[in-house]
Amino acid sequence: MLYALHFLCGSGISRAPALSAQSAVLVCEGEVLYEKNARLRLPMASTTKIMTAILAIENANTEDIVSIKSEHCMVEGSSMYLRPESEKTVLELLKGLLLVSGNDAALALADHVAGDCDKFVEMMNRKAADLGLENTHFTNPHGLSHASHYTTAYDLALLMEYCMDNELFRRIVAMKSFESDGAQLLNHNKLLFSCPGCIGGKTGYTEASGRCLVSCCEREGAQVICVTLSAPDDWNDHMSLYNWVYDNFSLRSLTENQSFPVPLVSNEKSYVFLVPEKEESSFVRDSSEIRLEAQLPWFAVEPLKAGDRGGKVSIFVDGIKTGEYYLIYSE
Repeated sequence: MLYALHFLCGSGISRAPALSAQSAVLVCEGEVLYEKNARLRLPMASTTKIMTAILAIENANTEDIVSIKSEHCMVEGSSMYLRPESEKTVLELLKGLLLVSGNDAALALADHVAGDCDKFVEMMNRKAADLGLENTHFTNPHGLSHASHYTTAYDLALLMEYCMDNELFRRIVAMKSFESDGAQLLNHNKLLFSCPGCIGGKTGYTEASGRCLVSCCEREGAQVICVTLSAPDDWNDHMSLYNWVYDNFSLRSLTENQSFPVPLVSNEKSYVFLVPEKEESSFVRDSSEIRLEAQLPWFAVEPLKAGDRGGKVSIFVDGIKTGEYYLIYSE
């Protein structure tokens, strides 16, 4: 048995802002809301450290003590100014990695987690494959330029969404500063200080890559990831895209007040009701048509338990299937 429900909104949508970025994407729960050359392979500089951080979080204890080697401190580029033969916890190194983009922290974490940098890079590429990042390849844990070190805006957005589901990663990238060796170090992500709703991100820059930026914003209950690569005006690119998307998209409930009667073969009652297994919502254009198609059994037979699955609902946005959710018996 098939039921169809329609949700219509008639307002138009404004044109997306012009960007300085060569490549850009906006993603919400895996759905692309805006893209510009989003699957173009490009160097990503220190946004590489998003992968370095999540591997360290998943494969080391935050209170582990890491002995800093001279080779960690000799790497070029941005630094948290580690000193040879000093000791830091994994947590301290993660803050230096994500907030001030320490290349020294990246090497120290790679050695601690995998034993050496080459083995850590192998872990990075395995994780990329596991996450379905089809156009990403790593050659180092810090992001310094290499011909075989690349990603796409789309892959970076998927990686950031995955990482933002990790409570520790989410907490660290939201920090505006931290103290290291008596010095107060500020987060390089200026959006935390200037963009309403920004809850994290990671900067990057090399001469080859240009300015790279990954950020996450949450307004009105909807979390959106924005990525720009090779973007001379990246701060304004991100703020303009966030203002545009939250002005033209809305988080809409798909399950509110849904209840489907199903004939019941029973001596006690004639019907039993199917309800959504959990609350579902979708962040969609205000002008979009949402159609829900519920697939229901022709009848139900006792015994039944509350919570048993009995049907499902397919979600179509502007005629394209974007997902589905299950219906369960309410009693």
